[in-house]
Amino acid sequence: QVQLVESGGGLVQAGGSLRLSCAASGRTFSSRAMGWFRQAPGKEREFVSAINSSGRSTRYADSVKGRFTISRDNAKNTMYLQMNSLKPEDTAVYYCAATEPSGTYYYYRLYDYNYWGQGTQVTVSS
Repeated sequence: QVQLVESGGGLVQAGGSLRLSCAASGRTFSSRAMGWFRQAPGKEREFVSAINSSGRSTRYADSVKGRFTISRDNAKNTMYLQMNSLKPEDTAVYYCAATEPSGTYYYYRLYDYNYWGQGTQVTVSS
């Protein structure tokens, strides 16, 4: 079992930046692939970014590529999402997610993830 807690969301103007954090409980964080997803009102939850257990491999949705950076600190049991050049269409609730202990892969599909945080709201004003 692992518990995930997101933080760092808020209200920001277009073009601004935010850094989300996802703190994980337990001693198996470093063996789990992690990901960020988001859900805007009236829309399905969508993939944003993923990172493998070591942090050496990452993947981004086309909509955020070049603007967002995912990272993790296994010593601190924490994953991050640095979001720059934010746009109004980035407004959503952002969720972090973890897989069961995995190998060297990252995962970008919702059903690959077994554990979810409660979400943090990101609002980008125009």
